Amino acid sequence: MQRTIITPSDRARFLARARELRAHYQAAGCHFWVFEERDLSGAFIEFAEGPTAERLAMAHASAIEPLLRDPHRIYREVEL
Repeated sequence: MQRTIITPSDRARFLARARELRAHYQAAGCHFWVFEERDLSGAFIEFAEGPTAERLAMAHASAIEPLLRDPHRIYREVEL
């Protein structure tokens, strides 16, 4: 996950980049979502998920504009 805050003037560029990232992650067999805070326009959470940690790390590492600064930082779901 990555939290990103953008200005209104950067919105179109951000969304174009997000579409490119979604295509990249889908081609790598992963998922990519973007959520915007309901009450704060321009505050986004970008979220990527993969079937395995290895596949997700590879998708992160091969992205043209990486979602994460450290592509090996992978989270796993905790059993509750």
